This record gives sequence, C-alpha cells and structure tokens, in this order.
Amino acid sequence: MGALSEFRFFRPASAADAVRLRGEFPASRFIAGGTDLLPNMRRGLVGAEVLIDLGAVAEMKELRRDGERLHIGAGVTLATLAADPTVVSHLPALAQAALAVAGPTHRRAATLGGNLCLETRCQYFNQSEHWRAANQFCMKLDGDTCRVAPKSSRCYAAFSGDVAPALLALGAEVELLGPQGARRLPLADFYVDDGMRWLALGADELLVAVTVPLVAGRASTYEKIRVRGAIDFPLAGVAVVLRRDGDRIAELRVACTGVSSRPELIAGLDELVGQTLDDAALATMERHVKRGIQPMETTLMSVPYRRRATPVLAKRLVRRLWDEAKGG
Repeated sequence: MGALSEFRFFRPASAADAVRLRGEFPASRFIAGGTDLLPNMRRGLVGAEVLIDLGAVAEMKELRRDGERLHIGAGVTLATLAADPTVVSHLPALAQAALAVAGPTHRRAATLGGNLCLETRCQYFNQSEHWRAANQFCMKLDGDTCRVAPKSSRCYAAFSGDVAPALLALGAEVELLGPQGARRLPLADFYVDDGMRWLALGADELLVAVTVPLVAGRASTYEKIRVRGAIDFPLAGVAVVLRRDGDRIAELRVACTGVSSRPELIAGLDELVGQTLDDAALATMERHVKRGIQPMETTLMSVPYRRRATPVLAKRLVRRLWDEAKGG
C-alpha cells in the first residue's frame, strides 16, 4: 500500500460550510471516519486535492427520537448505532448491521454516512496499482473494460455496505444538503445500479442525516455471509422486516447487499400480505429474491454459490422472525 498524496485539509463547523467548501474546491472529498477513503487513497484508487473533515459538524452527530421516527445524523458512528438502546430495541436489524461492519476499532471511527456511501468493490478494482496496471486496469479506473463483464458498457462492481439493506427494509429516508438547499428522498432512490455511479448524490451535495420510521409490531434482523467471522465485507447480506398478524403476514420486506451494484430492496413481496408463512409463501419469496439480485464475479466466492446462498439466508431469517413473533 502506497503513501498518501499531498492534500489540503479543512474542518468546517457546519454542514452548510462543508457544502460551501465542496463547491469552492471541486476536486475535494468529504471525510468522516476515513476507514474506506484513506486505504483507497493509499492504493491509488481515489484521489483528492482537498479533504473536508466532517468531524466537527455537531448537527451530523445527532441521534434523537422525533415522535415515531428516529433521526440519525450521518456522522453518528457505527459503534454508537450498534449500542443505542432505541436502535437495539426498535430497529434490531440496524443494530446488527452496524455491529457486523469490520472490527471494533473500525466501528468506533466509521460513520453511518460513510457506510451508506461506501465505494463499490470488485476483485479487479480493489488491488494495488501495480496489480491493476499488469491487468490493464478496468473500467472503474483508468481502463475501458469491465473485467467482470468484458462486453458490458457499464461497471459491475458490487455495493457491499452492511447498513444500507437494514435501512432499506426499514423504510428509511435520507436528507441531503446542497447549494440549492435541503432535499429528502427514500433511501431506495439514493442508489443507482451502476458500479461507477452508484449514488444519486450531486457532486456538490452532502448526506446529512437518515430518518427511520418506528413501526409498532415490526420484527427485524440482519445477517451476512462472509469467509471470516469479522472484518470481512459481505459476500451476501440480507435484512428482513416482518410483522405478523396472528397466522397471517401483515408486512414482509427483504433487502440484500453484496449481490448487485446497489443494495436491493426486493420487489413483489406485497403479494404475500394476508397469507400464512407456509412452504408456498417461502417459495414465492425465494423467486422474488432470485429475481432481485444480480451477483457477478466481484469476489473470490463463486457466483452460483452467492446466487443460491442469498435466498436460503433470506428464508432462514424470515422463519426465525416468524417463530419469534409467535412466541412474543
């Protein structure tokens, strides 16, 4: 891993000042925990002439309950999220996803916003500069071909953040700030299915906060498949939100990560509302999950394994929540 290139450094005290600096220095990047950005800069994967440190922006570190919604600043650390009593009790999938990221020291520095905006990853991209040069680079940086899909006109690098699928399943919204003011949009609309342009975020915009509804009766969970029990990015990750009304499904939402260029909220599951969770319902859910994911050769684990393992994990989590809801 190489040395960092030289850069200028600013530490604004407000989100508005951060956005102003971003407009003033177009070649700049925002930095919070830096757990993904700094290693990527050392590898020569990304560059920045100016870094805008968000660590002094107090408004982005707020974590508060507003009625039946939870407001989470983008600067809240993953360690804080994983341990917060409201998150643990009302949004367990979010707490579990935050706890699944990397290791303890990473989580104390890494932020919610950083994990939601995580750079897409690929075994052909996340390498040293010498390795990439020997392989004639790739479309995502310095090349013109996607090594995963050589005949494609787009990049298939995978989004591998853990927190996004939990928040997608929970129906979160994001708050963005730009020179024209603030705007809100569903988290699902924040992502684009393209490994090179995976965020619907303007070049001059900043992710400021996330709001999550607190819905009575919801059970939720998150789990990921990885080679090691810590540190690793997900080969596939699944978040499930379930509400049970007696022996009927009142709500079922499933979201996945690591299997497409964006986190995927699985479509079509509304047709299961009002049904019981039997083998037929699980088979229907499995079909929708398989249809909604697009694993490619972005990791060392085979594509067929990830394609088969993801719906199996989803079914396992749904069954668990179903049984726990009955017991509660």
